[in-house]
Amino acid sequence: MSDTSTTTVDRTAQHGRPLVPSAARWRPLGIDEVRLEGGFWGELQERNATAMIAHAERWVEEMGWAGNFDLAAAGTLPEGRRGREFSDSEIYKLLEAMSWEVGRTGDADLDRRLRALASRVAAAQEPDGYISTMFGRPGQGARWSDPEWGHELYCIGHLIQAGVARARTHGDDELVQVAIRAADHVCDVFGPEGRQGVDGHPEIEPALVELYRLTGERRYLDQARLFVDRRGHGVLDDIELGRSYFQDDEPVRESTTLRGHAVRALYLAAGAADLAVEDGDDELLAAVTRQVRSALARRTYLTGGMGAHHEGESFGLDFELPPDRAYAETCAGIGSVMANHRLLLQSGDARHADAVERTLFNVLAASPSAEGTAFFYTNPLQQRVPGDVPDPDVASPRASSSLRAPWFHVSCCPTNVTRTVASLAAYVASTDDDGVQLHQYAAGTVAATVGGEPVRLQVGTGYPHDGRVVVSVEEAPAAWTLTLRVPSWAAGATVDGRAVEPGYVAVAGPVAGGSVVLDLPVAPRFTVADPRVDAVRGQVAVEAGPLVYALESVDLGTDVGLARVDTGIAPEARDGAVTVRARTVDVPEGDWPYADRAAEAGEDEPREVPLVPYHAWGNRGPSTMRVWMPVG
Repeated sequence: MSDTSTTTVDRTAQHGRPLVPSAARWRPLGIDEVRLEGGFWGELQERNATAMIAHAERWVEEMGWAGNFDLAAAGTLPEGRRGREFSDSEIYKLLEAMSWEVGRTGDADLDRRLRALASRVAAAQEPDGYISTMFGRPGQGARWSDPEWGHELYCIGHLIQAGVARARTHGDDELVQVAIRAADHVCDVFGPEGRQGVDGHPEIEPALVELYRLTGERRYLDQARLFVDRRGHGVLDDIELGRSYFQDDEPVRESTTLRGHAVRALYLAAGAADLAVEDGDDELLAAVTRQVRSALARRTYLTGGMGAHHEGESFGLDFELPPDRAYAETCAGIGSVMANHRLLLQSGDARHADAVERTLFNVLAASPSAEGTAFFYTNPLQQRVPGDVPDPDVASPRASSSLRAPWFHVSCCPTNVTRTVASLAAYVASTDDDGVQLHQYAAGTVAATVGGEPVRLQVGTGYPHDGRVVVSVEEAPAAWTLTLRVPSWAAGATVDGRAVEPGYVAVAGPVAGGSVVLDLPVAPRFTVADPRVDAVRGQVAVEAGPLVYALESVDLGTDVGLARVDTGIAPEARDGAVTVRARTVDVPEGDWPYADRAAEAGEDEPREVPLVPYHAWGNRGPSTMRVWMPVG
């Protein structure tokens, strides 16, 4: 391990905030200022605290990924190293999750475990700040020798983000200094006169910008700018999937939409947006906004999932959104939340908050099992065959497991989920000089300062199943504004009984002791796709509020491919369940799957069939499932 860095961090200036842009229309609040208390998201945070983080700790030990750092410190690598080239990043994402969770709850035992794991990482750091268990030793590839696939900068990016999380929840300590030394080394190696490369997997870019925001060290921002500006000029070797896989086919400023590997594209968008904000670069911010909005309009699933191709884990073409082949990686959903939240804070455009909400409820929340001990990596909108129940003690070799798996040989998603859930409160609210804005609805409290005076709100809601959101004002200045988001689907919403349109609605001066009531219509509704989405033409989906619903064979009693939905009768919410009127058909077997007319016979009488929230599918054992259902 290297000597102690001279760079120190301020323990209080940005406390509890994952994202601290120096300029924004709206300033985000952090996990100290927003507290989730029960309800949908509070319960998920509790599951994260009691099951998911500990589950990830167990698996990184059993897989040997944490032990790789012990081998590095002992000088015995590469012998005994386990895991893929990016396995170090799973330790860093876990450390970030632990940091936010300790900051949220003050859990002393978790803090002890965090410190112990961070010390094992610190012991593996080289004297010059370089850190990797995969490269740089006799018998291993040389440092920085595989920019396309090595993930060295990607891993360090996640280390930096863990360090930032620790600094903003605890203050300066060993993990923070390890991250700073690693960042300094990156700047030394890849600076203006150094190596002119980038990493095949973006991630270092948003990490460096946030470290700049934390420390004020300009070199981190300058390095992020170099990485963003270099990409798109063929600095990476061409591959079978093309340079678009790495977003190295065209400069960020010239791109019109997100393309290539979905997680890579979204992380790059987040980093470029951060850079644009700090540089005051309107051209770059406009380019990122253009790309994200294009992807939302043409390359995004109903659930908010992104990535239509298993090959390359990548975006498809415009409107190429097959439900049964959807990859929609959980990490891509998290990347979408990151990018859209950044653009929301800058623009105040509700479509970005709508995208965050949709993706949180239908991608992030879908990944962990009800117990928090298994995860989806991919999130298809149709399951054609019942899945196989995985062994709870065996890591899945396949990302596209047919049921949630306890772990994966590539387990980027479980650790990504844990760090995001631990910091969920940071997506809920923001402030400006005039008031407080609520973007996501969850039971809990919001504390902010407006014009130097405190504002304290209590949010009571059963959202998303109940559309009433009651904002009680416990403390407020004489003059301030509460701004509420009305989702795009919420035609007929009211604020204090007054009809309001989708978008943001400002309520002037709610006084202490008073309340504001937002009523959102969360009755179930049919949804149809743009006719250019060929894969689901002639089909409907059901949504209720922000939730997408799915039909499972355990409820239908047979394969969901045989269901035909009657759209003449609206879906209903009854006794806590959402139902549709549907019948099943019998399709006879033949020697040839084509004919001059549909071969459907033996139709059952229509009946009420229950649906489940998409995020909850697959929790009752093997089943077939579909979101988009044929009409008939």
